[in-house]
Amino acid sequence: MERIFTTEVASHIGERVRLQGWLHARRQLGGITFLMLRDGQGMIQAVSEHEAELAPLREAEAELESIIVLEGEMASVPQAPGGVELHEIKLDVLVAVHEITPLTLSKRKLNAQIGSLLDHAPIANRYPARRAIFKLSSTVMNSFRQTLSTRNFVEIQTPKLVGAATESGANVFKLDYFGRPAYLAQSPQLYKQMMVGVFERVFEIGPVFRAEEHDTARHLNQYTSLDLEFGFIENHFTVMALLREVLANIFTDLKERCGPELTMLEAVLPEVPETIPHIHFSEAQELIFRLHKTDVRGEPDLSPQDERWLGAWAKEKFQSDFLYVTGYPMRKRPFYTHPDPEQPAFSNSFDLLFRGTELVTGGQRLHRYQEYLQALELAHIASEPFEAYLQAFRYGMPPHGGLAIGLERLIMQLTGISNVRLAALFPRDIHRLTP
Repeated sequence: MERIFTTEVASHIGERVRLQGWLHARRQLGGITFLMLRDGQGMIQAVSEHEAELAPLREAEAELESIIVLEGEMASVPQAPGGVELHEIKLDVLVAVHEITPLTLSKRKLNAQIGSLLDHAPIANRYPARRAIFKLSSTVMNSFRQTLSTRNFVEIQTPKLVGAATESGANVFKLDYFGRPAYLAQSPQLYKQMMVGVFERVFEIGPVFRAEEHDTARHLNQYTSLDLEFGFIENHFTVMALLREVLANIFTDLKERCGPELTMLEAVLPEVPETIPHIHFSEAQELIFRLHKTDVRGEPDLSPQDERWLGAWAKEKFQSDFLYVTGYPMRKRPFYTHPDPEQPAFSNSFDLLFRGTELVTGGQRLHRYQEYLQALELAHIASEPFEAYLQAFRYGMPPHGGLAIGLERLIMQLTGISNVRLAALFPRDIHRLTP
């Protein structure tokens, strides 16, 4: 008999089927034993009224999370979880687990502190609500890939070992590369710009590394970045318009493909406006001063509190969970950022706030060789480490721009979980290098 998955059982009512998975739960009520089998897609309940059917569990001394095979007749039972149930079962134990798991996965709620969840992530990630988070992540990545592929973007994979710091800052992981210094890439920025000179439109989904000694609920030292870069743009508003399409497709795909997971996590999908509202950085600071009597004017960036205030303002004024903040000061943006031609102290860049937290950074890049030499000199950065990068601009690059979405932060904001570490499979922060 060929194995089926738990998500396929509804089409096999009245048939005898075979399932494989983990023994998720076992409960006895009078003379009836209820077993829950969990596979990689879902769960199903099996019912036994005969001790002989459960003998393989006793003989193998199998505890929860043992790997089992269940055969039985699929029945429609409205009061059962999922409305179906397995009767007249035959059970085999493939792998017997003899120890009690460090976390009780069979409970309705996984009662554990975040430290315990992360210490035991190989087990904790099996819990349905934890697993649902990563199903959302997978769907987001697939949607991002599909949206861009249908718009003639080419997927690339860029080096994560680099010879120069992408953002020209100190927050890089330095390592020894056969006797010479190298760094873990802070982003694929330089390489995806080079590849605009090859394909015009490129994207990448991959890890980035930031050696920042922060210990907050919204930062990781390694996270997954959804990057894109494309040429022949008018300015940063061209990039913002594409981002709006990408996000709209992501949330549509989540609704269509992840209904059970969204329900389990009590996640509320946002409506993406036809036009996402935007506010210039200087106007945002004036607004914060006017509404909250906090003078942030002259600061080069927005604080997390500033972002929360702006998010609340956008929700009240525009009924939008999203807000673009444009025109960040040039002194806060990397050397490759294009200045605003009308206000050179400000940039053709943006951040997208999602429910009051920065989710996306992007903008227009410089594209002329001489402008790069001037920008590097102004930033007191030697041009030699960037010689390979600068080749692309010596030999013709169109006006271009791009963006980067933080995957784990998107999932955190979407689901309302309290800490971005819970949106990462095996998070890396200043304290954690295992598992």
